[in-house]
Amino acid sequence: MPRPAADPAKAAQTKLLRQQAGRWLKGARETAGLTQAELADRVGLRYYTFVSQVESGLGRLPIETQRAWAEALGVDPGEFARTLLGYYEPELYRLLFEDAGRQAAQA
Repeated sequence: MPRPAADPAKAAQTKLLRQQAGRWLKGARETAGLTQAELADRVGLRYYTFVSQVESGLGRLPIETQRAWAEALGVDPGEFARTLLGYYEPELYRLLFEDAGRQAAQA
């Protein structure tokens, strides 16, 4: 069964959100006083180019590496994961956090 064609508007939004996530990660790295190579070393990457790709929005951090990145950057791992979820999966983020917040306020 063929896959449906990608929605150009959704693809553009995904690209924009990944770029925003990359800028956020770059800011966190700079705040931590790390170069891309130093961060790559701290999270166990062989090459710093992956850090560069993520910061430019060409890639995204796998879930299983987010704790290591958070700790290397001195950021609370839960907050780190929530922030990335907001960029990488905005609809899931809204379901988990924004809708839950509205429901709690209404209770």
